[in-house]
Amino acid sequence: MIGKLEAVVLDTADIAGLSAFYQGLAGWKETRVGDDWITLRTPEGWRVDLQAAPDHRPPLWPGQELPQQAHMDLRVPDLEAGVALVVSLGGKLLRRNETWHTVADPAGHPFDLCLRADDPATTLVGVMLDCPDARALTAFYVELLGKPITYEAEGMAMIGEEGAQPVMFQQVPNYVAPRWPDPAYPQQVHLDILVDDLDAGERAAVALGATLLSASNKSFRVFADPAGKPFCLNLPE
Repeated sequence: MIGKLEAVVLDTADIAGLSAFYQGLAGWKETRVGDDWITLRTPEGWRVDLQAAPDHRPPLWPGQELPQQAHMDLRVPDLEAGVALVVSLGGKLLRRNETWHTVADPAGHPFDLCLRADDPATTLVGVMLDCPDARALTAFYVELLGKPITYEAEGMAMIGEEGAQPVMFQQVPNYVAPRWPDPAYPQQVHLDILVDDLDAGERAAVALGATLLSASNKSFRVFADPAGKPFCLNLPE
């Protein structure tokens, strides 16, 4: 393990509006509010940060013209009630399926509502990263985060145990990578990973196949994973 998953970060032009959406949908709580950053905590222990991106371009799901790059999976006790709440809070229904529905939040980020009728709560299950090669990206994050492979199938995988902030991977055709910080190819979502030493973390991440994108800040560094997705190595606050 090089670092510990600290946060899932969503880009948006309206951090206050997106915070209100997830508070209303799933009961997430604000624990830090700034001019360009809001930290939310979920009842299950996830940290989800909202990062101000004034030039944010919403994904055009499901294609790769302006891809989602990643999405979250939330469990709900009733799919139609969940969709109705999403829409009432400013989101959209994108597609219905038998046991899950794909919706979008007010910033345009797609996420899935997955049916779990025996649990009355709305819970964050995990985050899924789109990629051109699920096996290769899975191997990278196994070493980066120290989470074991707990599910693997053709074009899909999951690392981490159920209830322990798993990260999932899905292979998509014609994958288009972000080109951070170019707003024409937005990252949409990125992971923050906590390390004790930035220099050691950088050496280890680069040895795994990451690319350093920026080391201009003393408390974090920006990298791209082998699929071109940005992630940050952060020092403890």
